[in-house]
Amino acid sequence: MPATLAHRRTLPASPKVWRGLPPRIRALHITTRSRTGAWLADALAADSAAEVILEEAIGSAAGLAQLRDEAYDVILVSHEPGTLDALDLIEGYRAGGADEPLIVLGMQSEQEMVSLCYEVGADGYVCVPTATTRNLIWMAARAIQLHQLARENHRLALAEQARLHREHDEADRLLGQQRAILGDLERLRGGHDDAALAALGDLAPAHDDFDLPEPLVAHYRELLRTYVIMGSGNLGCELKRLGQVLVTAGLSARQTMHLHLRVLEEMVRGLGARSTRHVMTRADLLVLEMMVHLAEGYRQRYRERVEPPAQQLLPGFDPE
Repeated sequence: MPATLAHRRTLPASPKVWRGLPPRIRALHITTRSRTGAWLADALAADSAAEVILEEAIGSAAGLAQLRDEAYDVILVSHEPGTLDALDLIEGYRAGGADEPLIVLGMQSEQEMVSLCYEVGADGYVCVPTATTRNLIWMAARAIQLHQLARENHRLALAEQARLHREHDEADRLLGQQRAILGDLERLRGGHDDAALAALGDLAPAHDDFDLPEPLVAHYRELLRTYVIMGSGNLGCELKRLGQVLVTAGLSARQTMHLHLRVLEEMVRGLGARSTRHVMTRADLLVLEMMVHLAEGYRQRYRERVEPPAQQLLPGFDPE
């Protein structure tokens, strides 16, 4: 009988030490008929550091059957070569997808068993002849905490993945709505603005009204990337100059919006699994600012046409 663990007592733990222990631990002890767990229950009951509710299962088959029906904080498995191989049991248990904390109890030394237990997925090994009850309780508490953190991390990872998926769906929905707006404007317009693109110089446009010159697309792509990183604070002059170029070329608001959507869709696709919220927010601000510059440029041209500049006379000269 492993009397060492059963009868060795430690000094009562101080309240400061108890803070790291759960108030109650529900444990399952998988053992054999030749060595039942009454000694372990007595040892755990003698230590007041934490309340341990210990249940027992005889044999690996009974232990696995009980695990299918009940939930435990930690599982203790006795290792008795030739009768109950804890290493094989834990390896099969982990292969089945179980994630409960598993601790092996054995008579062999820690130097001989610890690495073997870790390799099959156990959370620790307790050498019964040399360990104390308090050591076992603390090992169980740390294993429980580690698995709780792992489950929480997995839950947060799934939540983050779902959030990113929703963001991408929302980005696709917004881009689709903006594309639909362009389609409605095209049907209302019923014409083409090829001459506007021709005004860009030697960049000959195609017959498609939306086949924008690649240098213009590349420039806007770089501008959008910089805007996403820096915001509008340092790009006001650059956006104003681009607005003047577009006004001089005669690009319409619809063509400018198409340019923006083309570049934005490429950027969203390039994000992969990363968040799209920041990019979409900054992109909306950019296109809004561009439309302001475009509208202001055409307003200025309209005022120059309605009120053309007049030649002013020098002082002392009267008009004829």
